Amino acid sequence: MEAIVAEEPQNISTPEAGAPSPVRRHASIWGVARDVLLHRPTGMLGFLLLVVFGLMALFGPMLYPEHLATDPFNAFAAPSWSHPLGTDFDGTDTLALIVTGSRYVLLSAFLAGFFTAAFGSVTGLTAGYFLGLGDSLLMKVADFVLTIPAFPLLVVLSTIWKFGDPVSMGLVLGIIGWGALARAIRAQVLSLRERTFIEAARGLGFSSFHIITREILPNLGSYIAMKFLLAVTGAMYASVGLFFLGVLPFKVNNWGVMLNFAFTQSGAMYTPKALPYLLSPLCAILLVTLGVVLFLDAVDEILNPRLRRR
Repeated sequence: MEAIVAEEPQNISTPEAGAPSPVRRHASIWGVARDVLLHRPTGMLGFLLLVVFGLMALFGPMLYPEHLATDPFNAFAAPSWSHPLGTDFDGTDTLALIVTGSRYVLLSAFLAGFFTAAFGSVTGLTAGYFLGLGDSLLMKVADFVLTIPAFPLLVVLSTIWKFGDPVSMGLVLGIIGWGALARAIRAQVLSLRERTFIEAARGLGFSSFHIITREILPNLGSYIAMKFLLAVTGAMYASVGLFFLGVLPFKVNNWGVMLNFAFTQSGAMYTPKALPYLLSPLCAILLVTLGVVLFLDAVDEILNPRLRRR
């Protein structure tokens, strides 16, 4: 990952002139994204994978009834036209389970990444720019969050909080995961706040809010975006792992529940007939991770002002 280096501005006009921030470009961010993805086949592949899984999580469950059909006489059927990924131990279509189970996993992971990026960015920007007592207090809170053992905490919370919806899961994962990002953002802000274009912006009378959001934040955009994507994959592993281990109640269908059933009820480790049922959620997790990894490099070039000029 390339280090974040802020560029010196070409010019900074007065607040009344309403000139754009020095890191802005004439081309829109959407135009830049399109050009980068068209010239990076791997980035485009990662983007398409994420779009496919995102659409599947949003609209896929609408294609199936709330209670999927079962056929015990067709358990562990081999992949076919009617069942592209085969069936499970109850004769339920495995593809239907993958599609309907994607919403909980991916939505909770997305929300966890969003909360992690939001809490970490706001805390780091505020602490790094204003310093003083507020900086000390915020960093003490961040250090406390870093010391929280995430997995034992989730196990304890599962006894009183059932995590039946992805919002609650995403919120908890986000709350316990923003500490490291806050510290990293603060370190970058401490460097940026001493640059000449920030000093010039202060001298011209720009407000602290304007300087943070229009001058400093754009220089950190690629870093925050990459940390967001990495937080999404980490949250996906955490939620799937908790259901796989049986820590959380199986009130919702998701990929972690499928993995648990593959080992506990399907005998996937002993019979080859159950392998499609075991491998299907694993492949789904792998493809989402692959999409994130391939898309990361493109995100850096899209949002990093220094790389856009190449």
